[in-house]
Amino acid sequence: MSENKINIGILLGDPSGIGPELISKLLSEKITDDVNIVVIGEKAVLESGDKITGNKSNLELVTNFDQINFENNNKFFLDLTKGKNHQYKIAECSKESGENVLQSLNLALDLAKQNKIHAINFGPFNKTSMIMGGNKHSDELHLMAERLNVESFFCEFNVVDNFWTARVTSHIPISEVPKNIKKEKIIKPIKLIHETMKLNGIASPRVAVQALNPHAEFGVEEKNEIIPAIEEAKSLGINADGPLPCDTSFITAFKNKNHDCIVGMYHDALQSGLKAFGFDRGVTVQGGMPIPITTPAHGTAFDIAGKNQANLEPTLQSFKTALTMANNKNSNAKN
Repeated sequence: MSENKINIGILLGDPSGIGPELISKLLSEKITDDVNIVVIGEKAVLESGDKITGNKSNLELVTNFDQINFENNNKFFLDLTKGKNHQYKIAECSKESGENVLQSLNLALDLAKQNKIHAINFGPFNKTSMIMGGNKHSDELHLMAERLNVESFFCEFNVVDNFWTARVTSHIPISEVPKNIKKEKIIKPIKLIHETMKLNGIASPRVAVQALNPHAEFGVEEKNEIIPAIEEAKSLGINADGPLPCDTSFITAFKNKNHDCIVGMYHDALQSGLKAFGFDRGVTVQGGMPIPITTPAHGTAFDIAGKNQANLEPTLQSFKTALTMANNKNSNAKN
């Protein structure tokens, strides 16, 4: 009997990348037996992943979510083929691959809005293909926020070994970073990562906050904006600390285990440390969404697609994160 388990929607990722083979590997992991699984996509794409890995996914095939009966089974494949027989080229961006991703993602988001699935875990997307396929946003996060009617602050979290990071600014030129370092913009990711980590099972997250300038002293942003944001966070009951100099922040916070997460002012100040310590285990969480949405932190890896060389660990960790967050959210709702 599986009707009381968490329902997780799994997306195959870009059909031209390593996503299908990663999901094929994931479905053979024992942890997927403990949750209701709905894989969404085209049947031939999953079969291509199975062919690469040599696995057999053994999912019950349906063409409509209402055909799913979790009392009889816990693993289903919701086939979106509908007569299509497109052969996706491996290791190549294309309009067709982007359309494939958008179709499965949009359906998953609609099912989430209807509370039919409680979390989404997806194989790597390719942003170029998604734009070619019709995505009007620069990334999937903003598309998700729009379709899920998110009006509050949202941002991307990156996670290694349950150590979380959030950014005040993201994909902007370094020359534009200083003017965006404002107290009101710094407090938002501090508050969001605090609440999200509580959902991931940490009762009182220790939040480190990075500086902007070398040694946290060669500039005015620390005094005028970052420290006031930290003080405001403390007044809200958040265990915030900093500003930590960027060059030693990951040693202090992550390696020495003095903090559970870190908020940085710009992209590379965080990503350089995170990837140096755990590129092969990284997870991305779409923060601020109404349900947990996770994916491995790497991309579509066209250079190894189809070769059965893709490392499952980040995908497995992203699935575990989605499941933990969904279970905790469900438990909180019952209390």
